[in-house]
Amino acid sequence: MRQAWTSLLQSCLPAAPANILDVGCGTGSLSVLLAGLGYRVTGIDFSPAMISLASAKAAAAGQPVTFRIMDAARPSLAPAQFDALLCRHLLWALPRPAEVLRRWLALLGPAGRLVLIEGRWHTGAGLPAPSLLGWLPATLKSQVHDLSRRPELWGRAVDDERYMIVAEA
Repeated sequence: MRQAWTSLLQSCLPAAPANILDVGCGTGSLSVLLAGLGYRVTGIDFSPAMISLASAKAAAAGQPVTFRIMDAARPSLAPAQFDALLCRHLLWALPRPAEVLRRWLALLGPAGRLVLIEGRWHTGAGLPAPSLLGWLPATLKSQVHDLSRRPELWGRAVDDERYMIVAEA
């Protein structure tokens, strides 16, 4: 799975070294993976326990990742400082996702890239891709990539909707 995620992320992120914000980083798996590829990574999560685990994971891997406890819906970060913003499986759970996306886009530099990995799961939770696309400014070039037929990413075959949206100016 690690190699599958590495290939997927390298295909959609700017070349390293670039400044990446991992929103809702959880235990830091993607943050550490990206740091290992030469990216400068900042990971944010609302949970102190997750940030503690992520910090330990980065230290054990010898990767310099900056982790901060922060509300993903309202990140308190300076604007226009990241080359890419990555968020996996969090946007669907945040209130007013269209507003959240506007705040996230403000964190990106002029050639910044937004990478959203989301889905609509068999439980009915999640976001369908057309809804998410509708919340993005029309000025962005946005592409949807189907991830449902990529069992190597999930460790098994899945039968629900999983996708990645890459949006850039």
